[in-house]
Amino acid sequence: MSQIILASQSPRRKMLLEWAEIPFEVVVADIDEVYPKTLSKQLVPEYIAANKALATKDKISNSDVCIIAADTIVLLNDEILGKPKDTADAIKSLEKLSGKMHEVITGVAIYYKDQMHQLSQTTKVRFHSLTKEQIEFYVTNYKPFDKAGAYAIQEWIGVIGIESIQGDFYNVMGLPVSTLVQKIKELGVI
Repeated sequence: MSQIILASQSPRRKMLLEWAEIPFEVVVADIDEVYPKTLSKQLVPEYIAANKALATKDKISNSDVCIIAADTIVLLNDEILGKPKDTADAIKSLEKLSGKMHEVITGVAIYYKDQMHQLSQTTKVRFHSLTKEQIEFYVTNYKPFDKAGAYAIQEWIGVIGIESIQGDFYNVMGLPVSTLVQKIKELGVI
């Protein structure tokens, strides 16, 4: 088995890889999460994940490792709802999502044996109509400022607010872990 590096600070991605019993270590390189405005929004997560993987590769002296990076976006009516800047921005994002279906797209980049392999997974999530009080309670108590779309499905808002989900639940948490495991098996990493 090759050494695996998770190029992410996300505690959720770390937890999901641990649940899959994949041995890894975390090495992170900070990047600006920018992308060409002409890029299809569905490809944004793969683009950012690839940049994370390449920046992390530059910090590692051992070239015989597998680097896994990921990025997740929330897409509503062709608008990317990123990580909220503040409380008002988080409330605004959740008000937009209330009562609507949106897509959660996670792009994964796997840098292995000097080659970049990419994949993405899309999950459709529909919220019930949320009250102003529910939204404010969630933002005040759970502080979802490090989460795309200003929510985490595994927290209170997901328990009381999600009407339906089509696709991989763990993808919404930030990593389509079963698809990733299949891909790294296919590549001979594990």
